[in-house]
Amino acid sequence: MDAIPHSSEDSRRRELGAFLRSRRERLSPETAGIACGARRRTPGLRREEVAMIAGVGTTWYTWLEQGRDVRPSVEVLTALSEALRLDAVEKRHLFILAGRQQQERREAAPEKVDGPLLHMLQSLVLQPAYVVGRRWDVLAWNPAAVAVFGDYGLLEGDTRNIVHMVFASPHHRRLLVDWEELARVVLASFRAESAKYVGDPDFDRLIALMMRSSPEFRDWWPQRDVARRLSGVKHVRHPSAGAMTFEHMSLSIDD
Repeated sequence: MDAIPHSSEDSRRRELGAFLRSRRERLSPETAGIACGARRRTPGLRREEVAMIAGVGTTWYTWLEQGRDVRPSVEVLTALSEALRLDAVEKRHLFILAGRQQQERREAAPEKVDGPLLHMLQSLVLQPAYVVGRRWDVLAWNPAAVAVFGDYGLLEGDTRNIVHMVFASPHHRRLLVDWEELARVVLASFRAESAKYVGDPDFDRLIALMMRSSPEFRDWWPQRDVARRLSGVKHVRHPSAGAMTFEHMSLSIDD
């Protein structure tokens, strides 16, 4: 694997520090088993409290949150995960940001959908289906998806993207019944996926566009919530067909 460019390393360390800080501020002293005084200015835990619970030095942990060039071991990351009460998705996100899981190459090959996958996509006559790339750009779709969600072929560039459609398309906002609930899950899932591409200019461009385009994205992105890829039930309010309900699932396809 090629070395990550210096600027990408800086971005990754800053994102790691911000993620740790967001999880620390979310955790109450009572949940962590720490007696809390009457007056407490800091939301959540203090840095020294996290360091104490995890068994690391306060100065070292402070450097980690500040994005300095410190390299936590697997054992330390595990201790921090336990101290911050991270769930499995958040723990994986932490390890990726800390460089303890392989990150994707920064120079990605052009994305395309091969013949067998296209054939399978078109064979789903009644089920809306589409294929997305690493950045959740829609690469291919079937007629059922067009009938329900609209013609992806009319969209270009960054707008033919799941995150952009969910947050910045008035059509999709009207279409999705439980819009806020679904949008939050979409955002948390996208953040978990994007940890593999911290510093990637294509991702940075999309995120900057979304910060300008959607007040909800702008408010929720700094919360740094992460989730697994989507599956469940999606309720749609179709302009012609009326109320529709789908069980939806996201599948990963190996290269």
